Amino acid sequence: MDIRELRYFAAVFRERNLTAAARRCFISQPSISAAITNLEAELGTALFIRHKKGVAPTEAAEQFHAIARRIIDEADAAKNLFRKPAKRNSLTLGLMRTLDRPRTIALLKPLTGTSDIALRLVGVDDNADARIVSKNLLRKDEHFVPLWVERYVAALPPSHPLTLKERLRTSDLAGVAMVDRCHCEQSEFFGRAASSSRQPAAIAESEDWAMALVAAGVGIAIVPEGVARANPDVAVREIDVDVKREVGLAYSAARPPSEVLQNFIAKLQGQRRKAGRAKSKAR
Repeated sequence: MDIRELRYFAAVFRERNLTAAARRCFISQPSISAAITNLEAELGTALFIRHKKGVAPTEAAEQFHAIARRIIDEADAAKNLFRKPAKRNSLTLGLMRTLDRPRTIALLKPLTGTSDIALRLVGVDDNADARIVSKNLLRKDEHFVPLWVERYVAALPPSHPLTLKERLRTSDLAGVAMVDRCHCEQSEFFGRAASSSRQPAAIAESEDWAMALVAAGVGIAIVPEGVARANPDVAVREIDVDVKREVGLAYSAARPPSEVLQNFIAKLQGQRRKAGRAKSKAR
């Protein structure tokens, strides 16, 4: 076996689909299929089970993946060992604390995957080249590149009686213990008068903390859908008020963006267009 076959195996393992893995590796599907067949012959075991929607890893693949990943990482580290450090362009990015983990990872991967960018992450109110924020936090002197729109949902303890309902109304939450995240966001759902008189069971300063409190049974939280769906320890229900937020990249309109920021903006816009086309095809 060679390192390329291991990389192809890792791509198939991650994507669970030969076509998607081939695209990821910039090769044809027959080439990646041949590499997997060669690996299976050399190892003397099946690594994937083919089905209509793609492939599923076997128990042998689960065991082999950790070894393959370690070999790939060590090979990459060896290649970089004697390379002269390239000139690195700095980029300081402000992140709001209410981003969900899957989207944060997807956002930062294009920046962490290249050695010529020195990435620094700061708070949303700190000095930065650009900020990932919801549109309501946009400053007057900033441009805004939309990335996604997401609705708010209710995150509940899995055994809560309200999980028996598919959709929750404001009245359903009267007298129910709540975990508050941010009063200004939740006022759209509860109404200003109600939110000023409510006594929450807890106030969480971060999304992870809010989800931990919900999972522990402390109360219900109204959170962005991505945050709730990323946590398997809570139940998710729609709410009857259409509360959404638009998240995007904000950067100063007073000065031209640096080359590294321009490239990042172009990548984000490309990803958004690609996601839009995929949604259209799915419909």
